[in-house]
Formats: sequence, structure tokens, C-alpha cells
Amino acid sequence: MNKEIDVYIKKQNSTQKEIFRELRRIIFETLSGVKEEIKWGVPVFADGKFYIGAFKNSVNLGFSINGLSEKEKKLFEGTGKTLRHIKIQSLSDINEERIAKLIRLVAKKSRCEGP
Repeated sequence: MNKEIDVYIKKQNSTQKEIFRELRRIIFETLSGVKEEIKWGVPVFADGKFYIGAFKNSVNLGFSINGLSEKEKKLFEGTGKTLRHIKIQSLSDINEERIAKLIRLVAKKSRCEGP
């Protein structure tokens, strides 16, 4: 695990820390050997296919949607052309099965095109 990301997590409020740690665990369990790093000011995984960002009232798990069908893109929140997300406000919002399915979908089909 990346030490920079550990520092990022420590800066968040307690609820966000718990959510972040749980999402990070799900990513690592779903994609063995996934690489994580700080990029664009937030933790990113799998060379930018996923990110976790802490916001005032939520934690967003973001996904690269390049290469996904229009139907698949509707599985996510937001209107971005290259990135969409799911918004999590509490631990009880985490549906591990759904999140793991979305991670596998994006890992398989998305192509990440960085800046």
C-alpha cells in the first residue's frame, strides 16, 4: 500500500476515513496486485481507471468510462465524458457486491487516457 495514500486518508474526517478504507479494501480484493498512487491530487488505482476522492459530504468512488457502452455508463452518477462516480455518504451506503461488479466491468472494458 502506498504511504502517500495513507497520509491522504489520515487527513479526512472519521466517517470519510472509514468509507475510504472500506472502498480501498474492496478494490484490492477485487483486483489483486492493483497499483495505487496519488495523481491529480487524489488516490488513483489501476493507472487511473479508478479514484477515491473525499468531498465535504461524501466520498466518491470514480471510474473511467472510456470504452463502456451508453447502457453501462448509466450505472454511474455524474455526467462526465471520461469519468463518472458513485457517491457514498456512510458505510451503510456501501454495497460491496455492486461495487465489485462495477470495478470488474471497468477493469475489463475501460481504457484510461490520462492528460
